Formats: sequence, structure tokens, C-alpha cells
Amino acid sequence: MDLNNLQPAEGSTNRAGKRLGRGQGSGKGGTAARGHKGAKSRSGYSKKIGFEGGQMPLQRRVPKFGFTNINRKEYTGINLDKLQELVDAKKVKDTITFETLIENRLARKNDLVKILGGGELKASLKVSVHKFTASAKAAIEKAGGEAINL
Repeated sequence: MDLNNLQPAEGSTNRAGKRLGRGQGSGKGGTAARGHKGAKSRSGYSKKIGFEGGQMPLQRRVPKFGFTNINRKEYTGINLDKLQELVDAKKVKDTITFETLIENRLARKNDLVKILGGGELKASLKVSVHKFTASAKAAIEKAGGEAINL
């Protein structure tokens, strides 16, 4: 016997539920176990999402501030040391394109990529992505490479 073939004992589960509102003799007649009055006792009752019985709901108690710019562009940051790792692992020779980054799972196809200046770059690379930080661009050019904006 394992955890994946455990079953309840024969006849221990499939009991029919208590039938409500079928007369006084059933023990659940009258109010049909809903109590007296109030919204929950009525037919067609369904509470609003977030309703807390009249208490001020959480989503209205919490202060709201700031604003979200719908035109914001999110860039995926990749440091120089990651590019150096690709060269060391012989996955690239002298050119790094956006497609190369996708193949090596450093970016997804719908991402915008920005090269950041973290780490050091020894190899001379021709890098073409969407954006560069000033320090990254300087480091690439210092190593004898080229930084091309897409």
C-alpha cells in the first residue's frame, strides 16, 4: 500500500447530504438551517467580493497613492560579466546580438535589453541590443569592441 492508492473504507463516504426545508419532521424544516432574517436567509443572496459584513472593506481601508505610468518601458538588465561568461564558455566568438541572448536564455523574445556596467569585460565584442549604460558602453569600447543600439 502506498500514498497513491489509499482509499476510504468501503461505505464510509457516499452518504447523501441532509435534505433541507422538507418539513418539520425532517429536523431541518422551517428556516432550512439558515437562521432567522438577514441577507443570508433570503433566496438569491450572494455577497459582493470583499464584503465584510458592513465593516469598511480592506480594499477601501488601505491608503492609495502614487501613479503607474502606462507608457513605461521595462528593460531586462544584463551585466558585462554575463557577456564575458558567454565568451569564456565559447558560446559566442566576437558578436553578441539580441538573438544570441535569447538562445542563451538571458532574455526573452519580447524583452527590451539594456547592457549594464557590472563586472569586467576582457573580450573584444560587437554588441547590438536596445540600450547601454554609459559605463557599459565605455567598457565595451575600452576592450576594443563596439556598442550598437537597436
